Amino acid sequence: MTLWGGRFNSGIDDAVFNLSRSIHFDWRLAQYDLRSSLAHIEVLEQNQIISSDVALQLRNAIKQLQKEVKDGSFLPLPQDEDVHSALERGLKEKIGDVGGAIRAGRSRNDQVATDFRLYLIDHMIELSTLLIKLEKAIIELAQNYVEDIAPGFTHLQHAQPISFAQEIAKHAHAFARDISRIRDWLTRSSFSPLGSGALAGSSLPLTPEHSAKNLGFTGVIPNSIDAVSDRDFAAEALFIMATIGIHLSRIGEEWCLLSSTEFGWAEIDDAFATGSSIMPQKKNPDVAELARGKAGRFIGNLTGLLTVLKGMPFAYNRDLQEDKEFVFDSVENLLLLIPPVTGMIASTEFNRAKMRAAAPLGFSLATEIADFLVKQGVPFSQAHEAAGSCVKMCEVRGIALHELSDQELLTAHPKLSPAVRQAVELDGAVNGRTASNSASPSQVKIQLSNLEDSLKKDLAWSSNERQRFSGMMAQ
Repeated sequence: MTLWGGRFNSGIDDAVFNLSRSIHFDWRLAQYDLRSSLAHIEVLEQNQIISSDVALQLRNAIKQLQKEVKDGSFLPLPQDEDVHSALERGLKEKIGDVGGAIRAGRSRNDQVATDFRLYLIDHMIELSTLLIKLEKAIIELAQNYVEDIAPGFTHLQHAQPISFAQEIAKHAHAFARDISRIRDWLTRSSFSPLGSGALAGSSLPLTPEHSAKNLGFTGVIPNSIDAVSDRDFAAEALFIMATIGIHLSRIGEEWCLLSSTEFGWAEIDDAFATGSSIMPQKKNPDVAELARGKAGRFIGNLTGLLTVLKGMPFAYNRDLQEDKEFVFDSVENLLLLIPPVTGMIASTEFNRAKMRAAAPLGFSLATEIADFLVKQGVPFSQAHEAAGSCVKMCEVRGIALHELSDQELLTAHPKLSPAVRQAVELDGAVNGRTASNSASPSQVKIQLSNLEDSLKKDLAWSSNERQRFSGMMAQ
């Protein structure tokens, strides 16, 4: 079934219909289309465009369709072009030609733009809920390792010793930003296109503000042409999802490294690993690897939609049929990916002894020598040079920094007294970092507490928004 054809002398060619048909992917919008139809009926009735009797018939039929779509008893047919035509067929099957009255003052252009926004709002809120659970798992894991010292890395080389909780918690901060982006996105995207028609609105006396409020939107998109052609909300959502994917990929990369035999720091729980079909000893970090691998998919979907949008002239063009599959794919794959990553993180155990033993390797305490000299009034450039000389002497002799003799220390710099050995003691070096964003256990505890407070606010927001839009969907 198509929603057009009166001016055509013949039916559409089968090849063109197959190209044009979108029902195989846009059926995901069915419940959102039915909800926006209920809001549209209310406007049509209030403005006396349709009678109360017709409105009642339409409303009852749509509510029945909502149940049938949900339980799978109403499904699209091969002859249905898209979700809109399939649902109008369902209406007409129930109440006859009067089902077509719902099309007054509405086009598929503003209809699909509204449905697509509702779909994304619903699912972005769902993603934020999953991210909150993931962030909570990261924070709880970090809290177990606040007092444990490990090497910090730059360039994959030992850099400076840190509280290992700081290393874990960095991922919580990344996902907190992702949740913040979703919140900002919702502020910009919560505006309704319904009532814009094909591009110019309608000469019928519509009140788009009413349908916008009914659907849970903050307001109406003020320009009808922009309303039907804008897909910034979809592109921005894909950017957020790609960024989430990158953050998940970084976790995947680190978990692969840390669970390797060479590191031997992380023990991934059996429930979140797989084996080999030929090598019985293998325990593979597949969840981590899939998190890493799917990032390319999310980035590709963003790039794909931006490429579609880059040459769009004027108002609606059929190119926009290509917008949805990118979004559906990213949404569904993130919903699939985040829970097992959360489980993997929550159940991973780290080898405290191995991490601590590795912390001073690679002369990671050399900066403490430079800082010791700075406290004696030595310019940092000179202090840096002296610390480098200490490292060089240690490499020649095959010893650690604290094993340098008093004479060797003085050779590096006349102000390097034996007291410097206390500065290159592991616990003292880590605990001495007292700036608010540093990696000392005392500061990391405060940082984790602040993350928990922020997480509670995000949870309250997510719960409120889900209730608001779920309530609208349930009407």
